[in-house]
Amino acid sequence: MNAEILCVGTELLLGDIVNTNAAHIAKGLAECGVGCYYQTVVGDNPDRLKHCLEQAMARADMVIMTGGLGPTFDDLTKETVADYFGLEMQMHEPSLQRLRAFFERLGRDMTPNNEKQAMMPKGAVVFENAQGTAPGLAVEGNGKTAILMPGPPREMTMMFDSQVKPYLLGRSDKTLVSHNINLFGVGESNVEYELREYMESCSNPTIAPYAKEGEMLLRVTASAATAKEADTLTHPVIEDIRQRYEKNIYGIDAGTLENALVSLLAEKGLTIAVAESCTGGLVAKRITDIPGASRVFQCGVCTYSNEMKTRLIGVSPDTLEAHGAVSAETAAEMARGVRTLAGADIGLAITGVAGPDGGTDEKPVGLTFIGVSTASGETVKERQLSRGYGSERAFIRNIAASNALWQALKAARK
Repeated sequence: MNAEILCVGTELLLGDIVNTNAAHIAKGLAECGVGCYYQTVVGDNPDRLKHCLEQAMARADMVIMTGGLGPTFDDLTKETVADYFGLEMQMHEPSLQRLRAFFERLGRDMTPNNEKQAMMPKGAVVFENAQGTAPGLAVEGNGKTAILMPGPPREMTMMFDSQVKPYLLGRSDKTLVSHNINLFGVGESNVEYELREYMESCSNPTIAPYAKEGEMLLRVTASAATAKEADTLTHPVIEDIRQRYEKNIYGIDAGTLENALVSLLAEKGLTIAVAESCTGGLVAKRITDIPGASRVFQCGVCTYSNEMKTRLIGVSPDTLEAHGAVSAETAAEMARGVRTLAGADIGLAITGVAGPDGGTDEKPVGLTFIGVSTASGETVKERQLSRGYGSERAFIRNIAASNALWQALKAARK
């Protein structure tokens, strides 16, 4: 069984709203063993909506739609689907009663156009909306299925997880399980070149590479009658890849570098403190974005001026005079200084030229030094992170922060 996702809403086409619904649905479909080969977005236009629905039904067993279920004149998704299946629209009394009760709780009058939300194609399976007013529904006929859900993500997510997924699981004879192998410090093209024959030889599970900014992941996906069986099929492949790229893997299903770092520090009972120059607090932010970071994160210090580097974290004026703020020597002293200041197990520091100005022939834009301090001493990694074109300050800062998190993770593993 395969499905197409069809999201309805002119606001999606205009870029006013990011289409998070499609990502959530796609992931849920995989968990239910339903393949998804196409995703489409169409505006609130009845002719184009009808055309897209017919196209989707021609190439998929099922079309999952979001949006266009509201009370306004341009909310026509249900009507279009009913027309496709040749079904009459009729009032669904339980939905109408829930609508009336909703407005009564708010102390507001329900205008007549709201009744439109309770109109359903005859014979539809209705999904209650616990977060809003527009119910969802499923319609089946001639070997095809249409599932309709409201557009607001909060409403759609709860409906999909609590009602649509059980509906889908009852119709599928297989389950897909995926695991992500997170890698840093190795490019997608290199991994694809090295693993191409291996990936081509794997049919169940399959292996797919995905590039991310500054890192990549390999997704291993298996299909079986049960989730446990599918999960078991992935284990040998994950272990093979782990052995090949042990030095570059920062986690399995870790999500992000910062999540992997916080988890490892908490597991080992270690703490970290951060001193930043070119990244302006981005490293500290990414760490503290993770729930539970307060158990491991001691402090973060932004020291852009030489004076603050000396006053707050003890960088020697002589070091700054001899080597400059962007140097291996300064990065080492920053890391040692912030570790001492906080009494942390790991001190992490980063200094560099983020651009677009400030670079020289000796120290060009993108040059970055990452210092790590532990009880064993200090280490510094030099990185050139510029791609060599345009103003790329945001890119350099983000990749520099990722490199710093990677060095901290490696230090925590020792």
